[in-house]
Amino acid sequence: MAHISLDMDAVRSEFGPYADTQTPLAEREQAYKDLVGFVPPRIAARLAVTGALDPALLRLQEEVRHHALYPDCFDTKTAQLMVFGMLLAKLLDAAMLHARAARRAGATWEEMQAVVSLAYLYGGIPCANRGAEIMAQLAEAESKDRRDTAAK
Repeated sequence: MAHISLDMDAVRSEFGPYADTQTPLAEREQAYKDLVGFVPPRIAARLAVTGALDPALLRLQEEVRHHALYPDCFDTKTAQLMVFGMLLAKLLDAAMLHARAARRAGATWEEMQAVVSLAYLYGGIPCANRGAEIMAQLAEAESKDRRDTAAK
């Protein structure tokens, strides 16, 4: 997965500094790092822009996000598998992030394939193709991470 970098100095120059005095930016970013391993560029942009211009809205967005993604009735793995399937069925690129989060939360390849199969049932071959592509990319990234760790 390619990581697009933002010139955060330019963003801060245009919009001002992150202004949420209740929750530091590092804490907001950590929630995404814990879930997917990094802060996705679109999320970094939202944190920076909305965090500077409308920190009250950012707090509300993050509260709703947390409430929906971490319900008491589902563990993180189950919630992330479901979100992966929903996004995959719509062929949205964020499916990759939630597939990654599901794996980080303990989802097996069999569980991931079951989600892809469900998306295929209602979305057809494009969902099957994109789901397989996402799984292959994740497998490649995980393999590379294991090799890098072993080399250290």
